Amino acid sequence: MNQTFFTVEEENLICAFNVCRRRSLIKDISAAMPDLNDPELREIAGNALSKLFMLSEPEFTELIFSPAYYNDESEV
Repeated sequence: MNQTFFTVEEENLICAFNVCRRRSLIKDISAAMPDLNDPELREIAGNALSKLFMLSEPEFTELIFSPAYYNDESEV
């Protein structure tokens, strides 16, 4: 399993939660789903959850999640 398993959008979403344990992350994202009003964000969260369910706990602990920051100097 490698880090490219998750898209940038999925990884950014995951970074908004506590990523210490896979089960807790799944629980937290699942709990947030009803409050996600944006269809695109719901799709990203659903895709991330599907991928998290496929990982074992040891595989998950090997992953390093870090948010991707958008830096567009033209907007400064």
